[in-house]
Amino acid sequence: MKRKQPYGFSFTDGLLAKLAGVPLDALHRDVEAILRAADAVLPLARRLGVEPPRPHLAGFAYSHVSALGAEVVFAPGAEPNVHPILKSARGIDSLKEPADYLSRGVVPARLRLLEELRRRRPDATVRIGHELEGPVTTAVLLMGPEFLTLPYDDPARARRLLDFCVKSAAGFSRALRTHLGLPTGPRPVGLPDDFAGMFPPELFGELVVPSWEAIYKALGATRRELHSELLREGHLGFLAELDIAEFDPSADQYLTPELLREKCPVPFTGRIQAWEMRDMAADELVRLYRRIASCGPTAISFYMDDPGEEPKAAALLDAARKLAGE
Repeated sequence: MKRKQPYGFSFTDGLLAKLAGVPLDALHRDVEAILRAADAVLPLARRLGVEPPRPHLAGFAYSHVSALGAEVVFAPGAEPNVHPILKSARGIDSLKEPADYLSRGVVPARLRLLEELRRRRPDATVRIGHELEGPVTTAVLLMGPEFLTLPYDDPARARRLLDFCVKSAAGFSRALRTHLGLPTGPRPVGLPDDFAGMFPPELFGELVVPSWEAIYKALGATRRELHSELLREGHLGFLAELDIAEFDPSADQYLTPELLREKCPVPFTGRIQAWEMRDMAADELVRLYRRIASCGPTAISFYMDDPGEEPKAAALLDAARKLAGE
């Protein structure tokens, strides 16, 4: 029997903002803009024959570090950015978990926004963004790029910061999920940690692997999923060691679908990237999709970021449905 290829399709927040005629940053702070965007995408979703996205706050990965004291800047019309809080490695020694994660940084405002959104639209997604980043990415957000040399200069403090990132992420997750009425016990956990691949395999095994093991355990992961965009062939063996159930390389520039088919010891996903949707013709995208599918990913994801991409999205959806046996 011919293998059926699962797929996933979505609309980006950038597309929703364009369709609604609102700046992207408004989807982080304005209920009216969020509702306008949710309504604006409905005709497009109908034309493509897909489920429209539920009303939601725009994707956001910085609630945890904001609760730790990092400043988040929402530039007009753009994605938010983070200012590190650690001025030197010595600052790691005085890091402490806050007494109340949900009363600090941007978290209270996002919770109020979610409450108002769900009052207006009970079908809205119950989230204020991504729950957390992985420990290496969190360390970079707290310290800046200087963390990437810290394991060489001061390995003890590097491990101490990663331990703090794990402990505080677990504490923030428990507080947030309890407040939102979401499960806090054993559950599947997806971990995003894009900066982890900056460390070569020998240091990765000493530094990153224990941190990932610790955070999966702290969050009660019954199934371990991983998103990391800078891993290379030499890192792949660690995925089996960590019992990763599914690896999402996303935009990893070092790992082609063919290499993953031959070398990845765990199931992996495929993706068509935003720049490929932008720059390639519809027939080229369909050929790319079929090439990725031939490598056996658990799923192939693609998304639409601009209204002008509708014909390309329609062609990809047609190809995806056929390969999925729909």
